[in-house]
Amino acid sequence: MSAPSLPRALAAETLGTAFLVATVVGSGIMAERLADGNVALALLCNTIPTGAILVVLITILGPVSGAHFNPAVSVVFALLRQMSGAKLIAYCLAQCAGACAGALLANVMFGLPMLEWSTKVRTGSGLWLSEAVAVVMLLGAIFGGLTHAPKVVPVLVGLTITATYWFTASTSFANPAVTFGRMFSESFAGIAPSSAPAFVLAQIAGALLGLLLWRWLFRQERNAA
Repeated sequence: MSAPSLPRALAAETLGTAFLVATVVGSGIMAERLADGNVALALLCNTIPTGAILVVLITILGPVSGAHFNPAVSVVFALLRQMSGAKLIAYCLAQCAGACAGALLANVMFGLPMLEWSTKVRTGSGLWLSEAVAVVMLLGAIFGGLTHAPKVVPVLVGLTITATYWFTASTSFANPAVTFGRMFSESFAGIAPSSAPAFVLAQIAGALLGLLLWRWLFRQERNAA
């Protein structure tokens, strides 16, 4: 079977990221409306759909594009020379476009203005460290899964994000494209544009650290395979 064409791969990255962000933002809006001020319940209602949709999207779109849906993941695979610089740029643009579309779609579905900017400030060293940690753990799920159990990578990633929602102070954005998309939501899931750059820098730092850590840790297993 021939590899999917680049246009199909970019379409998969755009659609996948759009549905991911629509789920994050849409479930955030729904949670905020139904939780009656219970923040813990709202977070739970935001967490479960996000983890679930990741399993679905990675399973169905992985064969088409690799199901990155995340510029930090794409950067790592480019550093591993598994994709060219031009393809990396195309993937990142597709992911960011999809993230924006997903947020706008969620706003419209819930009767909100299509375009709105978040005013939810998220800043501080604890949140930035949390984002780096979340990305390191995400890459651990990806590399560990590819090394030991490739068929369950979608489940591993979905469960990882479900867990990191709760054990990180930032609730685990763990994705520059998702961070970009969430700027367009004045909901429980939003992030103020002024807070986004530091989140993205922390995510990229986590991606670089995760690449070094997990590639070293799983090197022996890959060589023995």
